Amino acid sequence: MSREFTVVKGASGWAGGEPTRYLALAGRVLYAAIFLVAAPGHFSAQEIGYAAHQGVPLAGLAVPLSGIIALVGGLSVLLGYKTRIGAGLLAIFLVPVTLTMHNFWAVTDPMMAQIQLAMFLKNLSLLGGALLLAYFGPGPLSLDAARRPDLPQGGARKAA
Repeated sequence: MSREFTVVKGASGWAGGEPTRYLALAGRVLYAAIFLVAAPGHFSAQEIGYAAHQGVPLAGLAVPLSGIIALVGGLSVLLGYKTRIGAGLLAIFLVPVTLTMHNFWAVTDPMMAQIQLAMFLKNLSLLGGALLLAYFGPGPLSLDAARRPDLPQGGARKAA
């Protein structure tokens, strides 16, 4: 299966042109924001205690470690540096967090179950975004693209 794709210039001349080169950058910034804002909380006693209450084993170690993974992955995606690896780190972060912290199926209070379902689905969406970044790369305005100008669209690998 080929990973090559073609950008078709639309009637307006906009598709694939100068303005669209900022879309991937904006997407990376918006995507990374949730991980970068949440990461410092992973070092607080309150968040470690909440995770322990949710049944996270070794919460005192697991929660700060997950904060480091979220921070490194978020910075990687934000800067577009080693983006595929950063997206992989975020996927590794999201799977256990989603299953342990947002297990809506085990919540008896209907309102809390709805909140946990929303959080679970949000994390599934974030996981989907990480997988897309891992596949397509960072886009043209990224440190990866600056390091590898030979790649089309500044980071998307061309299949041989």
